[in-house]
Amino acid sequence: MDDIPHEDLEAGRLLFAKPCTFVMGCAKINQLPADTLPEIAFAGRSNVGKSSLINALTGQKALARTSNTPGRTQQINFFDLDRRLMIADLPGYGYARAPKAQVKEWTGLVETYLKGRASLRRIFVLVDARHGLKETDRAIFKMLDVAAQPYQVVLTKCDKVKPGPLDRLTEATAKELATHAAAHPDIVPTSSRKVDGIDVLRAVISTLALPAD
Repeated sequence: MDDIPHEDLEAGRLLFAKPCTFVMGCAKINQLPADTLPEIAFAGRSNVGKSSLINALTGQKALARTSNTPGRTQQINFFDLDRRLMIADLPGYGYARAPKAQVKEWTGLVETYLKGRASLRRIFVLVDARHGLKETDRAIFKMLDVAAQPYQVVLTKCDKVKPGPLDRLTEATAKELATHAAAHPDIVPTSSRKVDGIDVLRAVISTLALPAD
């Protein structure tokens, strides 16, 4: 994404300069917090970097737990950003170092949440730039298309991919997303480690939050 207006970048910076606090973790659908705020969710394969991205966005090193072990996040974790936006960190799909029955349970939790959460404004589907789209990502796209839940792809770990291959991946991903009814056309390349693209993603997210007082 290019040519983000300065005022949008500033709005994103100001939003994420506000307090962001952990609300609760939910392992069952009946535990979800009240949907009184606009809500966004971060989804993606295990170990794609969801927690690292949330930490980079908020400028807090340990707000969301990070781990090199795929499947560490086993519940939906909710964070309140200045009473203007709720952020949901979803369990990773795909490989997880957990019993199959447990993986099936939280996969069901995530699908039920994504299909039925009325306050959801957008799901950000994170894709590891080193590997590109996988069949598990495409399955999520199809599910969200059917549920008519808008989603947008965020490429992670882009600092580990050279510019040429990254450009080709972005172009190919955009072309594929154009065939999906609920997909946002813009892709946001990021690096949590180098904070690349974080200002752009903040700007995008700020348009989904309640207005500042």
